[in-house]
Amino acid sequence: MTHTNEDIMMDGAAPTEIGLDELEQLASRASTVIERLRGRLYAPGTQKQLHLTFNVRTAAEMVGRTEKAIRDAEDDGRLPEPEKNPETNRRVGYSLVDVNRMRTLFGTLPHRAEDDPPMVLAVQNFKGGVAKSTMVTHLSQYLALKGYRVCVIDCDSQASTTAIYGLNPDVDVDESEDTLYPFLQHGGPRTLHYALRATYWPGVALIPANLGLYDAEYEFAARMARDPDFVLDRLRDGIASISDQFDVILLDPPPALGMISLSVLRAATALLIPAPPNNVDFASTAHFLKMMQATLSEIARHGGARDYAFVKILATKMNDQKSAHVAIKRMMDAVFPSDMLRATLKDSAEIDNATANLSTVYELTGAQTRTETHKRCRAYLDAIGAEVETLIRTTWPSHHAALRKEALL
Repeated sequence: MTHTNEDIMMDGAAPTEIGLDELEQLASRASTVIERLRGRLYAPGTQKQLHLTFNVRTAAEMVGRTEKAIRDAEDDGRLPEPEKNPETNRRVGYSLVDVNRMRTLFGTLPHRAEDDPPMVLAVQNFKGGVAKSTMVTHLSQYLALKGYRVCVIDCDSQASTTAIYGLNPDVDVDESEDTLYPFLQHGGPRTLHYALRATYWPGVALIPANLGLYDAEYEFAARMARDPDFVLDRLRDGIASISDQFDVILLDPPPALGMISLSVLRAATALLIPAPPNNVDFASTAHFLKMMQATLSEIARHGGARDYAFVKILATKMNDQKSAHVAIKRMMDAVFPSDMLRATLKDSAEIDNATANLSTVYELTGAQTRTETHKRCRAYLDAIGAEVETLIRTTWPSHHAALRKEALL
């Protein structure tokens, strides 16, 4: 039952207008809810840790050597003796640090050669809710599991990626010291080294974000007219200052066409565009592509054209049980025959549940990894990761011989 203003006034209660004071109270209440949620997920005085371990068979597969080769290296001292359970005298398992130590010993780390260009991959769409941060976090961890050196730059003031990597944006991150914000200001630091943070994932570094980064949008917009080169190229220059340390740099931009998003488009050397196969989201993606082309054309007038190693569209949140999803995905494949990733990110409760706990599917351990739901979800994510990994490797001349041997080039 609905009530009109006249009904309310007859009840003796006049309608109230919502002003700044009321909006401030609403924001304060929302902050209280956020604090309670984060209080549950961020235990005081603790840091997020990775508990993944691998048995010797899995470690051997990851390293690209036999189990015997690993055991021989342990026996002759080239590798440390494996940790064992004192009660059973069985190996506890190898951490990702242990696996990377093996890769170093056997020369199987997949790092790019010094002359290969670093991959700067932006996962970009101007619409929110398309699984952008989900892909950034899972793709970064997939690549780290493979042995690559990865940097994640959170360019979004909503800081979802920062939160999943174990930092409370409101407590652990200072926008004046820890985010891109100081660097994006005139007279800021000369490199981005000040903002790099190691994470609990071996091989993954993070430049975090928080709400303060939003101020850079206004400052960049105000400066665009008088100094467009600084605005457009500042982020690219910052990435160049740290790129020698990494194989892949993943950018998580804001879900809007703003100055930071333009900077991301200018800094990236490849784009991955997540697009759920429904009418609203696909229409938004079509608009994004049109706007991106027009925007890059305008930017090119200031600082030259920007070419990308690849631009791929990834169908996300795909539900095979929905006929509309299947129909639109079929249309996407027909319209973009060479531009779609073959793999798709299926709609999965496994991802939703992990995200609700500020985690990822790759971090799960124990019994929860033995369910069919987890195995299916992991297979979707691995397929996306493998396809993107191959695209990245094709940009590195030092990998071409291996790719030809693997029949991938």
